Amino acid sequence: MNLTIAWIAIPLLLGFIISLTPKLGKYLALFGSLISVIYSLQILFNNINLSFQLLDNFGVTFRVDSLSGYFILTNAIVTTAVIIYCWQQEKTAFFYGQIILLHTSLNSAFITTDFITLYVALEVIGMIAFTLIVYPRTDRSLWIGLRYLFISSIVMLFYLGGAILVYKANNSFYFEGLNNSPPEAFVLIFLGLLVKGGIFISGLWLPLTHAESDTPVSALLSGIVVKASILPLIRCAEISEDIDFIVRLLGVGTAILGVFYALLEKDIKRMFAFSTISQLGFILASPSVGGFYALTHGLAKCTLFLTAGYLPTRNLSELKKNGINTSIWIPLSLASISMIGFPFFSSFEAKVLTIDNLLSWQVIPMNIVAIGTTIYFFQLILLPHKSEKDRKISFNLLLAVTLLIFMLLSTNIIYYEAYILINIIKALIIVLLGFLFYRFILRKIVISVPRILEEFDNIVGFLTLMCILLYGVLLMVNSPLLL
Repeated sequence: MNLTIAWIAIPLLLGFIISLTPKLGKYLALFGSLISVIYSLQILFNNINLSFQLLDNFGVTFRVDSLSGYFILTNAIVTTAVIIYCWQQEKTAFFYGQIILLHTSLNSAFITTDFITLYVALEVIGMIAFTLIVYPRTDRSLWIGLRYLFISSIVMLFYLGGAILVYKANNSFYFEGLNNSPPEAFVLIFLGLLVKGGIFISGLWLPLTHAESDTPVSALLSGIVVKASILPLIRCAEISEDIDFIVRLLGVGTAILGVFYALLEKDIKRMFAFSTISQLGFILASPSVGGFYALTHGLAKCTLFLTAGYLPTRNLSELKKNGINTSIWIPLSLASISMIGFPFFSSFEAKVLTIDNLLSWQVIPMNIVAIGTTIYFFQLILLPHKSEKDRKISFNLLLAVTLLIFMLLSTNIIYYEAYILINIIKALIIVLLGFLFYRFILRKIVISVPRILEEFDNIVGFLTLMCILLYGVLLMVNSPLLL
């Protein structure tokens, strides 16, 4: 317990020290993220399962296990890669201070098991994410940041109302109390988590934020920040079969919605953002094994966003026409191959593990989503490329993506049981079908995706719609939460 408290406290202290010693900012931030790498590996290798509380019924309760270990490791590696990427850039000590504070706030969200501590962590994460989004100080970044902060703050008010109802019914804020709380508590808490996490139609507000943010911030947002609300949903799924079913249902719907938008998107960063929504659906579709999938997705998506920052344009049509530098194409294609679940990458094992733990009604739609994922990533794998010696690629970018891809390959030992002939054949069939659909269908389709649903007024309206949908799902499963 003392080690865990120290692990949380040290990055907070580092954030304070960075403000006093600006010249050491990036070194201290890197040190803080490496501490989390060591701590998370200790959790996973030793199979630690630790629970403790600090303030009795009022909170604060924590749980450290292999599930949280995967999320902590994802946070540590993504943060480390982003710091390396920014090493030679003119980032201020304030920037590195915010990154390490974001890092420790995310870790707090990953280990907490009570709603009020989670509320504090998510609010702090939202405020720090806002400061990072507006860091360039352009008019565009200020608007995107304020939009993010407004929506995030509004939904957290709903969440807080739900947390209060849980306390009123149980005299505690523990996650388990959700099962004995009124349905309004479930709806309000889930509304906050779903919107913050970018799940189903409530996630349509996130692609604009992820696409328009600065490159390292996009990598953080899509690689790890959205997952701060995903792990609590997984924890809630452990409470009862009814909540587990609801989380799985939302996961399937999210995966389908995300892959539909990603297939038709021609802006590469927006395609990555919609892909994130779809992949979050995979995590929730099989919540009991979602940690491993979250790790592989975070590493690959961080690689994609960091690499996208060095592309000559975000327009896929122009990239297909003019090609890209081979030095950029290599990490871009390797991360894309990982995303489609190709053998020898850990994402293959994660996808097999996820599909093996699906319920029967989930298998067909999730396999269709897997084929859809393969289709739109073939657009990147098959991009024309050539060596451009006159255009040098940042050494820090190459070092960051090398770290990420190395981890994608080295974590391939986690679920090595996936490497049986039938699983490999299934994966190759999905890849082949994806290639054929792209080659003969998608390349000939030119459809512009309407962005009206992403407009601010409609996003706010979706909050009401999500409340209705959540109530409807409770009625459909005849949940005891309605009693």
